[in-house]
Amino acid sequence: MELQFLGTGSGVPAKFRNVSSIALKLLQERNAVWLFDVGEGTQMQILHTSIRPRKIEKIFITHLHGDHIFGLPGLLSSRSFQGGEEKLTPIDIYGPIGIKDFIKTTLSLSSTKMAYPVHFYELSEEGGKIFEDERFIVHAMPLEHGVLSFGYRVEEKDQGGRLNADRLVELGVPFGPIFGRLKQGEVVELPDGRIVNGKEFIGEPRPGRVVTVIGDTRKTKQACLLAVRADVLVHEATFEDSEEKKAHYYFHSTSTQAAKIAKEAGVGQLILNHYSARYNNKDITKLCNQAREIFENTIVVKDFDEVEIPYRK
Repeated sequence: MELQFLGTGSGVPAKFRNVSSIALKLLQERNAVWLFDVGEGTQMQILHTSIRPRKIEKIFITHLHGDHIFGLPGLLSSRSFQGGEEKLTPIDIYGPIGIKDFIKTTLSLSSTKMAYPVHFYELSEEGGKIFEDERFIVHAMPLEHGVLSFGYRVEEKDQGGRLNADRLVELGVPFGPIFGRLKQGEVVELPDGRIVNGKEFIGEPRPGRVVTVIGDTRKTKQACLLAVRADVLVHEATFEDSEEKKAHYYFHSTSTQAAKIAKEAGVGQLILNHYSARYNNKDITKLCNQAREIFENTIVVKDFDEVEIPYRK
């Protein structure tokens, strides 16, 4: 599980910073990629990464401002041409009411033919649990941005312990289907007559990881609830600390406010993004330093940065 930042700017593209889009790469967990927001030019950003559009399985839209959705019709359209002879899987799109009309109207007026189904899940103002399967749960909560804007919490369910394959090899256990049975905790008789109990070779269960992505918002308790004990919190930092009044007026947050959320929620790491186009790299370093005075484990990211989310020890 890892995050890759396809766009870290707010409002309008900057010379070295595109507008909002984040990829949660779940290639080992489910051979898929989930996107959070698809700002203008996201498909161009993807061309500079290893992400394959056909792996995109779900898209979560925080709100309907253009810098978060204008890249969506183009990405969906281009994906139709990138499957070749391979059958493309559907895409699920979650977001505020209106996201379906926006996509349907754009594709209809441009006479775009889709080579795969698109399923829409428009969220009520209350939010709540919006997805669950055997591996993941996703929750959404409304934030405070003047328009309906959501934050998302992705919870991985607790995972079974790892099979100690090295120890099995040392004991001469033949690699193959037997390993799979032992991983399930079965008692297996080997070809030489020895009896091996799989439970003796499985480590302790691993707690699932939690990633919280906060869309555009003022500082709000809803963000803290979404972020409680998350391994990683991605939070907007549109303004620096001295511009708190401006941040409030425009329904955004400062880096210091994001750090306060991280501290209150007890997260593992805070990642700042969604910087004003007025800020250069020196300014962004200042944002990070301001946040670190409150929450030490804070980083800032630039476009294309990747952050791995390891299991907790």
